[in-house]
Amino acid sequence: MSTSASQEPGPSDRTRQAAIVVEISNTQGFLDVNADSLARLVEGILRDEGIEHAAISVALVDNATIRRINQKHLAHDWPTDVISFTLSAAGEPELAGELVVSTEMAAAKANEMSAEPTAELSLYVVHGLLHLCGYDDWTESDIHEMRARESTHLKRHGLISSFPLVELSRPGREGQEQATWSG
Repeated sequence: MSTSASQEPGPSDRTRQAAIVVEISNTQGFLDVNADSLARLVEGILRDEGIEHAAISVALVDNATIRRINQKHLAHDWPTDVISFTLSAAGEPELAGELVVSTEMAAAKANEMSAEPTAELSLYVVHGLLHLCGYDDWTESDIHEMRARESTHLKRHGLISSFPLVELSRPGREGQEQATWSG
Protein backbone atom coordinates (compact mmCIF):
# COMPACT_ATOMS: atom_id res chain seq x y z
CA MET A 1 0.00 0.00 0.00
CA SER A 2 1.38 3.36 -0.92
CA THR A 3 0.29 6.74 0.20
CA SER A 4 1.02 10.03 -1.34
CA ALA A 5 1.46 13.06 0.85
CA SER A 6 0.82 16.51 -0.43
CA GLN A 7 3.68 18.79 0.48
CA GLU A 8 3.66 22.51 0.94
CA PRO A 9 5.65 24.25 -1.78
CA GLY A 10 9.18 25.12 -0.73
CA PRO A 11 10.74 28.57 -1.19
CA SER A 12 12.10 27.76 -4.65
CA ASP A 13 8.68 26.44 -5.73
CA ARG A 14 7.01 29.64 -4.54
CA THR A 15 9.60 31.69 -6.44
CA ARG A 16 8.78 29.80 -9.64
CA GLN A 17 5.06 30.19 -9.02
CA ALA A 18 5.28 33.94 -8.43
CA ALA A 19 8.04 34.84 -10.86
CA ILE A 20 8.46 38.06 -12.71
CA VAL A 21 11.12 37.70 -15.36
CA VAL A 22 12.55 40.90 -16.83
CA GLU A 23 14.97 40.99 -19.75
CA ILE A 24 16.74 44.20 -20.74
CA SER A 25 18.14 44.72 -24.24
CA ASN A 26 20.33 47.80 -24.59
CA THR A 27 21.29 48.76 -28.15
CA GLN A 28 21.51 52.53 -27.64
CA GLY A 29 24.38 54.83 -26.82
CA PHE A 30 22.65 57.85 -25.28
CA LEU A 31 22.28 56.88 -21.62
CA ASP A 32 24.30 54.75 -19.26
CA VAL A 33 21.51 52.56 -17.91
CA ASN A 34 21.86 50.23 -14.93
CA ALA A 35 20.00 47.16 -16.21
CA ASP A 36 19.63 45.65 -12.72
CA SER A 37 18.04 48.82 -11.33
CA LEU A 38 15.71 49.06 -14.31
CA ALA A 39 14.68 45.40 -13.92
CA ARG A 40 13.97 46.00 -10.21
CA LEU A 41 11.82 49.01 -11.13
CA VAL A 42 9.84 46.93 -13.65
CA GLU A 43 9.33 44.17 -11.09
CA GLY A 44 8.31 46.67 -8.41
CA ILE A 45 5.75 48.40 -10.62
CA LEU A 46 4.22 45.08 -11.68
CA ARG A 47 3.99 43.89 -8.07
CA ASP A 48 2.43 47.24 -7.09
CA GLU A 49 -0.17 46.58 -9.80
CA GLY A 50 -0.89 43.13 -8.35
CA ILE A 51 0.98 41.20 -11.06
CA GLU A 52 2.89 38.19 -9.71
CA HIS A 53 3.54 36.27 -12.94
CA ALA A 54 5.11 38.12 -15.85
CA ALA A 55 7.66 37.91 -18.60
CA ILE A 56 8.62 41.41 -19.71
CA SER A 57 11.33 42.51 -22.09
CA VAL A 58 12.52 46.09 -22.26
CA ALA A 59 14.38 47.22 -25.37
CA LEU A 60 16.36 50.44 -24.93
CA VAL A 61 16.77 52.00 -28.36
CA ASP A 62 17.50 55.25 -30.20
CA ASN A 63 15.00 57.50 -31.99
CA ALA A 64 15.66 55.99 -35.43
CA THR A 65 14.83 52.51 -34.17
CA ILE A 66 11.67 53.47 -32.30
CA ARG A 67 10.55 55.54 -35.29
CA ARG A 68 10.82 52.46 -37.55
CA ILE A 69 8.87 50.38 -35.04
CA ASN A 70 6.25 53.12 -34.61
CA GLN A 71 5.85 53.35 -38.38
CA LYS A 72 5.67 49.59 -38.91
CA HIS A 73 3.25 48.74 -36.10
CA LEU A 74 1.25 51.94 -35.55
CA ALA A 75 1.58 53.73 -38.91
CA HIS A 76 3.05 56.82 -37.17
CA ASP A 77 6.06 58.29 -38.94
CA TRP A 78 7.81 59.85 -35.96
CA PRO A 79 9.83 58.72 -32.95
CA THR A 80 7.99 58.34 -29.67
CA ASP A 81 8.97 57.78 -26.05
CA VAL A 82 7.69 54.24 -25.47
CA ILE A 83 5.73 51.58 -27.33
CA SER A 84 4.10 48.68 -25.48
CA PHE A 85 3.37 45.31 -27.01
CA THR A 86 1.13 42.92 -25.09
CA LEU A 87 2.19 39.37 -25.96
CA SER A 88 -0.16 37.44 -23.67
CA ALA A 89 -3.75 36.66 -24.55
CA ALA A 90 -6.58 37.96 -22.40
CA GLY A 91 -7.24 35.68 -19.47
CA GLU A 92 -3.79 34.10 -19.43
CA PRO A 93 -2.39 33.85 -15.90
CA GLU A 94 0.94 35.39 -16.87
CA LEU A 95 1.42 38.86 -18.28
CA ALA A 96 3.80 38.83 -21.22
CA GLY A 97 4.86 41.98 -22.98
CA GLU A 98 7.58 44.07 -24.49
CA LEU A 99 8.45 47.72 -24.04
CA VAL A 100 10.49 49.58 -26.62
CA VAL A 101 11.86 52.76 -25.04
CA SER A 102 13.76 55.62 -26.65
CA THR A 103 16.65 56.63 -24.42
CA GLU A 104 17.56 59.28 -26.97
CA MET A 105 14.20 60.95 -26.43
CA ALA A 106 14.53 60.58 -22.65
CA ALA A 107 17.97 62.23 -22.72
CA ALA A 108 16.77 65.10 -24.93
CA LYS A 109 13.57 65.71 -22.94
CA ALA A 110 15.44 65.58 -19.63
CA ASN A 111 17.98 68.09 -20.92
CA GLU A 112 15.18 70.37 -22.10
CA MET A 113 13.44 70.17 -18.72
CA SER A 114 16.58 70.15 -16.52
CA ALA A 115 15.64 66.71 -15.23
CA GLU A 116 17.58 63.52 -14.65
CA PRO A 117 17.66 61.44 -17.86
CA THR A 118 17.27 58.16 -15.96
CA ALA A 119 14.20 59.57 -14.18
CA GLU A 120 12.68 60.55 -17.53
CA LEU A 121 13.47 57.06 -18.82
CA SER A 122 11.80 55.61 -15.72
CA LEU A 123 8.66 57.63 -16.46
CA TYR A 124 8.55 56.11 -19.95
CA VAL A 125 8.96 52.62 -18.50
CA VAL A 126 6.20 53.19 -15.93
CA HIS A 127 3.91 54.52 -18.66
CA GLY A 128 4.56 51.52 -20.88
CA LEU A 129 4.05 49.06 -18.04
CA LEU A 130 0.72 50.64 -17.17
CA HIS A 131 -0.38 50.07 -20.77
CA LEU A 132 0.60 46.40 -20.41
CA CYS A 133 -1.42 46.27 -17.17
CA GLY A 134 -4.52 47.47 -19.01
CA TYR A 135 -4.48 51.22 -18.50
CA ASP A 136 -5.15 53.43 -21.47
CA ASP A 137 -4.96 57.12 -22.28
CA TRP A 138 -7.54 57.70 -24.99
CA THR A 139 -10.18 59.62 -23.03
CA GLU A 140 -9.86 62.46 -20.53
CA SER A 141 -10.80 60.16 -17.64
CA ASP A 142 -8.34 57.49 -18.85
CA ILE A 143 -5.58 60.09 -19.06
CA HIS A 144 -6.36 61.35 -15.56
CA GLU A 145 -6.33 57.81 -14.12
CA MET A 146 -3.10 56.89 -15.90
CA ARG A 147 -1.33 60.09 -14.79
CA ALA A 148 -2.40 59.46 -11.20
CA ARG A 149 -0.98 55.90 -11.35
CA GLU A 150 2.26 57.19 -12.90
CA SER A 151 2.62 59.76 -10.15
CA THR A 152 1.90 57.15 -7.46
CA HIS A 153 4.51 54.77 -8.85
CA LEU A 154 7.12 57.49 -9.31
CA LYS A 155 6.63 58.59 -5.70
CA ARG A 156 6.61 55.04 -4.34
CA HIS A 157 9.87 54.22 -6.10
CA GLY A 158 11.62 57.44 -5.10
CA LEU A 159 11.65 59.01 -8.56
CA ILE A 160 9.28 61.94 -8.20
CA SER A 161 11.94 64.03 -6.48
CA SER A 162 14.08 63.69 -9.60
CA PHE A 163 11.67 65.97 -11.40
CA PRO A 164 8.67 67.54 -9.71
CA LEU A 165 5.73 66.39 -11.78
CA VAL A 166 3.42 69.24 -12.61
CA GLU A 167 1.22 67.76 -15.29
CA LEU A 168 1.36 65.40 -18.21
CA SER A 169 -0.75 67.06 -20.85
CA ARG A 170 -2.97 65.78 -23.61
CA PRO A 171 -1.52 64.45 -26.84
CA GLY A 172 0.37 67.12 -28.75
CA ARG A 173 1.48 67.39 -32.34
CA GLU A 174 0.82 64.31 -34.44
CA GLY A 175 -0.59 62.51 -31.41
CA GLN A 176 2.58 62.63 -29.34
CA GLU A 177 2.09 63.18 -25.64
CA GLN A 178 3.90 66.15 -24.19
CA ALA A 179 5.17 66.27 -20.64
CA THR A 180 5.25 69.47 -18.65
CA TRP A 181 7.59 69.53 -15.68
CA SER A 182 8.58 72.21 -13.23
CA GLY A 183 12.24 72.81 -12.85
